[in-house]
Amino acid sequence: MPGGASGLQRFVVLLAVFALSACSGGYAPVTEQSLGGRVSSPAPSRYTVRQGDTLYSIAWRYGLDFRELASINGIDSRYIIYPGQKLRLKGGRSSIGDPSGTKTASQTQISSSNQQKRSSQAAPVERATSGASIGPVDWQWPSKGALIGRFSSGNSPNKGIDLAGRIGDPVYAAASGKVVYAGSGLLGYGNLVIVNHNRQYLSAYAHNSRILVKESDSVKKGDKIAELGNTGTSRPMLHFEIRRDGKPVDPLKYLPEKQ
Repeated sequence: MPGGASGLQRFVVLLAVFALSACSGGYAPVTEQSLGGRVSSPAPSRYTVRQGDTLYSIAWRYGLDFRELASINGIDSRYIIYPGQKLRLKGGRSSIGDPSGTKTASQTQISSSNQQKRSSQAAPVERATSGASIGPVDWQWPSKGALIGRFSSGNSPNKGIDLAGRIGDPVYAAASGKVVYAGSGLLGYGNLVIVNHNRQYLSAYAHNSRILVKESDSVKKGDKIAELGNTGTSRPMLHFEIRRDGKPVDPLKYLPEKQ
């Protein structure tokens, strides 16, 4: 009986779903598929800057080093970009403001005039902390919550760790540095804060209910920078990442033993 077979199949599927839910304790692991973009996407050859973007957030989205991205596009150490600007995400270094490096004198004047007009719309991004060195960072845990998700790079990669908590729990800067992104423009991260610590390391704090800092703010290790939330995820949690030279690394290899 076709109808009976179809009903039996649906029943078996429902049993399987129920069994998986019971085994997970009600927590669905956060994966690239479930977040729809939290894990870095393959970088296209070009990218058009949108309102709210910073050089850091673009580099973070595609797993690139922000310094290399600046170099490719001839952007100086102020790291200023503007909406509508077209950036190359791949390729060699270009001359500042001109990917071809072949501007005429009149074109240079026009470009300079346009740059001045755009400066009022530009999204200024502060350079890395002045005098920042390359080397180790003194890390602490960004939250007191229990570890519920580990770093992984397999078929369902997780570019950081996930910490449980309640909405409103404090989120702390894991090390001293400068805020280089504070917003909700990266799909899958919800309300996100990115902190630049030195020439090698950045950290990110995702899914916050409230962000308490703004771009260019200097923060010290242990400062409260946000409140835990569930923006961009199915349950309250803090998603925490560390990136070294633009690449995700396992935070558990850098954080001290959890008390």
